Amino acid sequence: MSNMKGKTLVITGATKGIGQAIAERFASEGVNVAFTYNSNAKTAQKLADEWEGKYGIKARAYPLNILEPDEFKPLFEAIDADFDRIDFFVSNAMIYGRPVVGGYGKFMRLKPKGLNNIYTATVNAFVVGTQEAAKRMEKVGGGAVVTMSSTGNLIYIENYAGHGTNKAAVEAMARYAAVELGEMNIRVNAVSGGPIDTDALKAFTNYEEVKAETIKRSALNRMGSPNDIAGSVYFLCTEEASWITGQTIIVDGGTTFR
Repeated sequence: MSNMKGKTLVITGATKGIGQAIAERFASEGVNVAFTYNSNAKTAQKLADEWEGKYGIKARAYPLNILEPDEFKPLFEAIDADFDRIDFFVSNAMIYGRPVVGGYGKFMRLKPKGLNNIYTATVNAFVVGTQEAAKRMEKVGGGAVVTMSSTGNLIYIENYAGHGTNKAAVEAMARYAAVELGEMNIRVNAVSGGPIDTDALKAFTNYEEVKAETIKRSALNRMGSPNDIAGSVYFLCTEEASWITGQTIIVDGGTTFR
């Protein structure tokens, strides 16, 4: 793989699960990491200290509420004060629990507020975050953006209509961004994961059923792990992926075709 040392990743939501795995993968390759957290500042600082000590990189944590798009501009201004460049942006943070009430459930139970919150956390967060990141990437000659998606926009998952449709929307937005940011030498892609064993998945009311069905459908006979996603995100940001843009890479253990 190409030399990534000294470059900087900005990633939203990296204190656990997929986001943590992605951030640590980049850190292990010598990439500096600016990451956000929602509420647990203590955990975020512990991770930053751990990555700095283990990998010899710079890591900084910043609070961010992805339901408030106006927070992205001051977030990137704070990152500017700590880092001299931005090369990669991964839109990863998501919401679950109370904010998705009305957005997570059967079709006839969906409500505008819950659906709007999912859209804000998925599509708006990608758009506003990418806009801010792109301004910085252009100054260093280009970069790469990856948004997280889900195979729940390709196959039916019970209670997932609100999330699945918004993942389809963010994939479409990524394709538009890829065309328009290409002139800045910025590549934009999505990684669409099958069910990954994380706290977000465990929040599903039918978690055990989803887990069993995923293992049954997978050609590899197992659930996906955060590291399975992290490797694909990292690859899309390397020079080895320099001719890949506007694409959605499906990482699902073969679950969508069985």
